[in-house]
Amino acid sequence: MLSCHGDRLGGSPREPPSLSPWLTYEERARLQEEALALPDLPTTTIGSFPQTTAVRAARAAWRRGEMDDSAYEQAMRAEIADVIAAQERLGLDVLVHGEPERDDMVRYFAERLAGYWAPRHGWTQSYGSRYVRPPILFGDVSRPAPITVPWTSYAQSLTDRPVKGMLTGPVTMLAWSFVRDDQPLAATAEQVALALRDEVGDLERAGAAVIQVDEPALRELLPLRRADRETYLEWAVRAFRLTTAGVANATQIHTHMCYAEFGDILEAIAALDPDVISLEAARSGSGAMAELACSGHAGAVGPGVWDIHSPRVPAVEALAARIRAAQDVFGDRAWVNPDCGLKTRQPTEVDAALTNLVAAARLVRAEAPPGLAAASPA
Repeated sequence: MLSCHGDRLGGSPREPPSLSPWLTYEERARLQEEALALPDLPTTTIGSFPQTTAVRAARAAWRRGEMDDSAYEQAMRAEIADVIAAQERLGLDVLVHGEPERDDMVRYFAERLAGYWAPRHGWTQSYGSRYVRPPILFGDVSRPAPITVPWTSYAQSLTDRPVKGMLTGPVTMLAWSFVRDDQPLAATAEQVALALRDEVGDLERAGAAVIQVDEPALRELLPLRRADRETYLEWAVRAFRLTTAGVANATQIHTHMCYAEFGDILEAIAALDPDVISLEAARSGSGAMAELACSGHAGAVGPGVWDIHSPRVPAVEALAARIRAAQDVFGDRAWVNPDCGLKTRQPTEVDAALTNLVAAARLVRAEAPPGLAAASPA
């Protein structure tokens, strides 16, 4: 069992909607357990599924005006239906709609928010051979209309299992854009957070019981000067909480972070107060898990057990060993998921790897008594 130096902080209360009491994570978790009825070691994915040639061709034809809106919507709905059916066949517990309509996790939202402009050109190297076209945030940000709600609602209509609503968080929206510099970044972050908060609220009202707000760039914007870090983390945490904290206590809030050294922002991660955080751990191993467990984060954790940047399909026993390691640290707060989205993988790889992931989770569930007590630091 994990041992931490110092005291572990309790769960921080979520800012309530107008009629809800303030509850800690543990209190929220009981409501969510009743609402979602998930097994121990719930299985899920991070959000995206492979962007197939057919999906990319449909989007390109639509942008060129060769496919009308109705035909494009039907193409995306067909892909979503296939993704939902595949996840049900594979036996995943919390599903995603697969994000076939999104070419980029920031640009997609920027194209639909007032105050942003998404240029047609302006390709910028992200990493390796990956290039993106960062949008330009030039004015006051607002959300003219729901963005993800129709796709998520359609996906949820196809299954009785929970489907996650999926959004990009306010800090990442700033980090991967060119942002106006005529006002403090904190003020711009608050505008983006309020726009996304509208989307979160509409997702919840449409029936989404699980909503994920990704913040992979939280560590990336950390100032180099230590004197500036506290101020940054204060407004970054506030922006995330402003986006997510208005939902009912029974609505489960997820976030995702990947490929960064989190050791110097662990208290800020705990202050985000998500119900579930998924993070890259397939490469970094148990170190990141131990740090997070001792950080004060009271919620559930899904350390990635499958490195999706490799074409290799992990074996069941290798996945089971990683799940056991997560369970040793987090007890019944452990989730099972890949370490990042599946957009760049091939469908055959995804099918085989997720088959093994679900089998490994079931194998480890069978080894442990139901309701294994959560790990507590000494």
